[in-house]
Amino acid sequence: MRRLLILLAMAGLVGLLAVPALAGAGVQGNPQVGQVAPAFRLQDQNGHWRSPADYHGHWLVLYFYPKDFTPGCTTEVCTFRDEVVKLRQAGADVVGVSLDNIKSHAEFAAKYHVPFPLLADTNRHVAINYGVLTSAIGLHFAKRTTFLIDPNGKIAKIYRDVDPKDNAAQVLADLNTMKKATA
Repeated sequence: MRRLLILLAMAGLVGLLAVPALAGAGVQGNPQVGQVAPAFRLQDQNGHWRSPADYHGHWLVLYFYPKDFTPGCTTEVCTFRDEVVKLRQAGADVVGVSLDNIKSHAEFAAKYHVPFPLLADTNRHVAINYGVLTSAIGLHFAKRTTFLIDPNGKIAKIYRDVDPKDNAAQVLADLNTMKKATA
């Protein structure tokens, strides 16, 4: 038992040191408002390949979340699910991203009737490029962050450390405000 605890502690230290080392080396992305959103190609819960280019001409709500089936992530996915019709009426598509695999996303989407893609970033590249990869006690996950991307593929707003129950409403309100400002 003692050996197991020592191994877990060592793994935690390695995990805590790994991501800051990547960020310090300039590997971790840090996209800003006004910049073109980093490109990627990932599979969703149904095995379909998705890319930001697929949403060109539409607003895109790209939200990162830590882990399928956890309380906060379940709240967030269900809130976006419940607001998806309003978001689509406002001209936006919704896409979730975490480090979980396709099978986990498929089960999560089926259980909570998720009507939008959940992308599997199992190699962590997208989380790194968007500057949201983090770790704790040796486990890597995406920080809860949402990017509102405009129809031209540029980042219009970034929501960091969001409240899972309020995020969808915040995005919808901001989307409506931004659309009125450009009309």
